[in-house]
Amino acid sequence: MKKIAAGVAALGGLFSALPAFAITTDIQNGFGYAQSMGFGTRDLRTIIFTIINVILGFLSIVAVLIILWGGFKWMTASGNEDQIEEAKKMIIAGIVGLAVIFTSFAIATFVINQLITATGAT
Repeated sequence: MKKIAAGVAALGGLFSALPAFAITTDIQNGFGYAQSMGFGTRDLRTIIFTIINVILGFLSIVAVLIILWGGFKWMTASGNEDQIEEAKKMIIAGIVGLAVIFTSFAIATFVINQLITATGAT
């Protein structure tokens, strides 16, 4: 009985999807096809620059959290020198991470701007 019910359910699912298979789309031939399909019209360079900015922004948040965590560990060390040294290392690592992130942002901005200038895009 369970096999019959499973078979009926499978056939019902197949037959309910048949009208969706029969739907046709009117394909446009021309320049507006990508825009009509919902694809973006932005330049690839700006998309890449946006992705880089999002990634670097996320990494900046992580670096600031590391600095804050190091500060919290230092405040709760209760005079324990080992914990204070570990907290100092965390704070220094976070600051170095922020410096690397800001430098990579400056380099990425320079490269993208030079690429846009060299290709004549606005």
